[in-house]
Amino acid sequence: MEDVLITEHAGTNRDEISRFYQYGSGGVRVLDARKAIKRLYLFDPSSDIMTERDPLRQDRILRRFVFDRYGMLEETFAFGERPRTFRYENGARQIAVREGGDYGAVGKIITFEPNGITETAWGRNGEIEHVYQFDPRGGAISIRAGGWYGDVERTIVFAGMGASLFLEPESFLQFLVFTEWSAKDRDEHLDERVAEIRGGKDASSGRSPYACTAAPVPGKSAPLVQGIRKNGQKPRASPDTTDIDFIPDADAPAVEDSRKQRILSRQSRDISYQDRRDGEAGGGLSRGRSAEIPLEERFERSEREPEPLSRGKSADIPLEERFENAQKERGKLSRGRSADIPWEERRGGGDR
Repeated sequence: MEDVLITEHAGTNRDEISRFYQYGSGGVRVLDARKAIKRLYLFDPSSDIMTERDPLRQDRILRRFVFDRYGMLEETFAFGERPRTFRYENGARQIAVREGGDYGAVGKIITFEPNGITETAWGRNGEIEHVYQFDPRGGAISIRAGGWYGDVERTIVFAGMGASLFLEPESFLQFLVFTEWSAKDRDEHLDERVAEIRGGKDASSGRSPYACTAAPVPGKSAPLVQGIRKNGQKPRASPDTTDIDFIPDADAPAVEDSRKQRILSRQSRDISYQDRRDGEAGGGLSRGRSAEIPLEERFERSEREPEPLSRGKSADIPLEERFENAQKERGKLSRGRSADIPWEERRGGGDR
């Protein structure tokens, strides 16, 4: 059987490619976007076992997956990693995922439905975490977050084979294993993207990742920005800013638009204090309306004596009337029905 190349996109099939999968009769190779091998899975059909191998040392087993008529058992050989069991329920229409073995807590429920497969997090009564939606034409699987109408996190496109192959429980468990992203995988992918951006590369457009800027000219260092003159000292050059993109026309001289209006485009340090204060139209700063209020009138209220508080209406109510209800004699309590039961009858019930 010739290996089939499966393509994974980070989003819809129009977004960038995040992974490749080489699927064949011998196993599955997981490749990153540059087609460097990241993980390796080998099949052993005679014993219903799939093993994850170290790509650099293929004789070293990292994990082993044992399939039987009850589901799948994952065995780990790394310190600190807990095994998982995937057990069929409801006539293999559901799979219960337990953390830590056969007697561990149920972490997820995978349910096979007519329109696709749902993955419920936080046990049997949890919320839908992911939905695996199969393309009706059998060419792709869309993985949505949060439900059937959630955002598409990943799209896995199949070439040369149908996606419906993985609708069977045992096949889907294989698919779930070699397409899952661990925390380590996500960290490595994020580090690679950060390295590309810092290196001035963008895989999607080949342009600078920063909006409205231009990348520095190769072989030419970025200009130094002069510091602010303070207390008569000489301005100091800013630190190394070779990683910052500059807008080349930011310090261009003033120009005129189509209406012959002057457009200022100069550095703020070149604008004198008088220009800032007076503005282009001149006239200086206008007096505020509060300047016309005399000081005596402003502070008159603070010098006044505080006004006395008026007597409240409640002060006219006599104390006797206020506390009349509290002094009334309470009604006598009625005899309870249990008081009519003779003592012998009560005590005799406990001796039976």
